[in-house]
Amino acid sequence: MNDVITIGDGMITFHPASTGPMRFVNSFERKIGGAELNFAIGCARLGLKTGWISRLGRDEFGRFIKHQMRGEGIDTSEVKLMEGYPTSLNFKEMSENGSGRTFYYREKSPTSTMTPDDLNEDYFKQAKLLHVTGVFPAIGGNNAAIVQRALTLAKRYGLLISFDPNIRLKLWSKEEARRVLTSFLPYVDILLTGEEEADILVGTSDPKEMVQAFFEYGIKTVVIKRGEDGSIAASKEEWIEAPSVKVPHVVDTIGAGDGFDAGFIYGVLNQWPLEKTVHFANTVGAMVVSVRGDNEGLPFYEDVLAFMGEREVIER
Repeated sequence: MNDVITIGDGMITFHPASTGPMRFVNSFERKIGGAELNFAIGCARLGLKTGWISRLGRDEFGRFIKHQMRGEGIDTSEVKLMEGYPTSLNFKEMSENGSGRTFYYREKSPTSTMTPDDLNEDYFKQAKLLHVTGVFPAIGGNNAAIVQRALTLAKRYGLLISFDPNIRLKLWSKEEARRVLTSFLPYVDILLTGEEEADILVGTSDPKEMVQAFFEYGIKTVVIKRGEDGSIAASKEEWIEAPSVKVPHVVDTIGAGDGFDAGFIYGVLNQWPLEKTVHFANTVGAMVVSVRGDNEGLPFYEDVLAFMGEREVIER
């Protein structure tokens, strides 16, 4: 049985060899990325049994991604390679302070071949939690309907459901994102959102009003990620404002939110108190930003404990 399953696109990400505008960068390093892919890697490295549902191109890039995911210990039995559909790509532009921009090349995505009926019902029966994000439905095609079907199956078989809106305005408008993503909220148990995304969804920048609005959808736990300002975690019984975890150098902020999500879900599945869970998630997110790459900085469980000063790093 998988502890966690997730569904989404996988991409080859090209990381620049130097900082500055992409038009002046002459060489790139090949890596892999994608919000749900990063989340899956984060969960697997923390020790959760993790499954990933996706479609990749039947090309060298698609084979490379599937091989890498299997190497991380992730179940790829629901990942298929599709003929005639190129594996999605993106190119990153990096600034000196670790921030950056992403340029997507994902037309004719292999995931566009999927339909809601392609979801394996038995795969949901044998899992504890489904994690979805707003990136996959933003790509288009049948993806929003696929997510809706996944949510329905998860509810049918008693899975917990976590959701990160992860709104990418390069992929769709605020209005379309709000319309589609709010339709998912009544299914959600755990919401993991950024402040700006929450504002888009419920139309307020006040944290207390945000949380209350999400509670009205029936969501049990609401987490607002605030970057260097830490995070807020709230249930009907608790309100926790957790400070950020500082690191000496921030070199790449991409993937930090996915790492936070993985850390939070790890705490939930281990039935930790909310305060311990959000602190652990903040720590994982902080560790990610100190390493260049979308998922290279995602830590193993023992590395997080060592960072927190709780035990020595175990040699692997």
